[in-house]
Amino acid sequence: MKLGYHFTDETLLELALTHRSAGRPNNERLEFLGDALVNLVVAEMLFDSRPRANEGELSRLRAQLVSEPALAERARALQLGDALKLGSGELKSGGFRRDSILADAFEALVAAIHRDGGFAACRDWLRAIFAQPLAEVGPPQKDPKTRLQEWLQGRGLPLPHYELLAEHGEEHARSFEVVCVIEQPNAARFEGTGGSRRAAEQMAAEAALESLDDKSGAR
Repeated sequence: MKLGYHFTDETLLELALTHRSAGRPNNERLEFLGDALVNLVVAEMLFDSRPRANEGELSRLRAQLVSEPALAERARALQLGDALKLGSGELKSGGFRRDSILADAFEALVAAIHRDGGFAACRDWLRAIFAQPLAEVGPPQKDPKTRLQEWLQGRGLPLPHYELLAEHGEEHARSFEVVCVIEQPNAARFEGTGGSRRAAEQMAAEAALESLDDKSGAR
């Protein structure tokens, strides 16, 4: 791993990297605390670096930086996947590569650093981790569901609706399949899969937008 932080209490690091599939104790409580710490420090960084941005713009930028895929990318850069302690089922299914597990482990690691070294150490570490991503983040982009809704509304067309097709997997690794149904301009159905119903709906909306873009270049 490439943590850039030395733990005084190594048991905190071990706990942060123990997924719930491996039993108890695990990193769920640390994940809860880490989520709040990441949001706080990234919000502070955006507040300081984007003095002209309004509340909505700051919120969308933060959402980009602390999204599940973004945090998973931070975890991969730290090589957390190689050190995760997973149950046999997650090991067989490649859980060490899954965005949701990696993002949770990153948040748990943040909390472990906070518990080990205090808020100042945690804040400094996070600011170093997010310095480059924050510098590279582009103009805040609306999520696919919002963009699809606006595309249809702008043309006086009915809004899409989403239907849950199926749920799969154990409680700790659920997978949702959703379909986005668009009645006009041509009746069409677009499917999406994700670790939550909301994520699956976003994937389905993105598929719809790509199709509309291919047909009309209007996205």
